[in-house]
Amino acid sequence: MHSSQLIKVIRAKGGAIRQKTADIMDIFDQTVDINLRRECVLKALTIFLGEDADDLIKEYLDSGADDAQRDMKQLTMAVFVIRKKGEGLQQPPEDIGIVIEGMEVLHELTSFASACALLLGLIYALNLAYPKPLRFTFEVLQKVIMQLDQHKMSPKVHNLYSKLQNSQQRNTTMYSTSGPTNCPVPYCERTMVFETYSM
Repeated sequence: MHSSQLIKVIRAKGGAIRQKTADIMDIFDQTVDINLRRECVLKALTIFLGEDADDLIKEYLDSGADDAQRDMKQLTMAVFVIRKKGEGLQQPPEDIGIVIEGMEVLHELTSFASACALLLGLIYALNLAYPKPLRFTFEVLQKVIMQLDQHKMSPKVHNLYSKLQNSQQRNTTMYSTSGPTNCPVPYCERTMVFETYSM
């Protein structure tokens, strides 16, 4: 499997970010499951941007369904994952879905990455504002990964964009250029973060 420019930039960060992403990076290195690797990339990205991955993904046990339903009614916007009791990240979840304004709008999705891609699409289609605790994460997904409305970026996101460009320039011979040449995340790498999903 090809390595990710995004992961390289995240790994280069030291201090508290490296500590907070250490367990996620260990899972990324140890698994060959593409869906789990994508999940690790998205979680690490959120932390790298100074946001809380727990605001993006809400994980519940199937044995606590009632508690999960009550909690989800309080959510503004999130991806939820329901796992069987005793099972870890290596096992497929019982369910993956999306909550918007306390309502479960999608469920039985194929992966966490699919759910994030669809959530981004719903935000776009419904003209919703990004949730404030995750505004930088969604801005990166929109403007850097998906290359939508790139003309204006926040300083934090532009800084990441520049780092990705510099990283790509040092490693251009490693990647296929089958996608747009001006994107700092090569086409093959974008498919690693977001798998293709048709509604």
